[in-house]
Amino acid sequence: MPPLRRLAATLLLLAFQAGSAYATPDARAQQEIAALLAFVGQSHCNFIRNGKSYGAEQAQSHLTDKLHYLLRADKVNSAEEFIDRAGTQSSLSGEPYLVVCDGRQQTSAAWLKDELQRLRQGEP
Repeated sequence: MPPLRRLAATLLLLAFQAGSAYATPDARAQQEIAALLAFVGQSHCNFIRNGKSYGAEQAQSHLTDKLHYLLRADKVNSAEEFIDRAGTQSSLSGEPYLVVCDGRQQTSAAWLKDELQRLRQGEP
């Protein structure tokens, strides 16, 4: 596992184990969410949130913050819930998050769901 992905996974696991105030997704969900966050951070894509472009590391940090909030509220127990509740749209404006990779724009929801499918199929 690349160092950045290992760090993201370790930090996420620590967040999951931070205390009883957090929801506790099962081990598979924790691994999938950690892998998705690492994927975002290593993507070299631009992320459009509320009309403003952000780099991959900023997007990863934002999604991690949203995840922590959702875990405290017991609203994330699977990778699908993480995507739907944290990675799809702005909680403030309701605008969808967009991802621009190699000149191609798509919704972050579709992009993350495609990556989750690849993860589950064991693709690199």
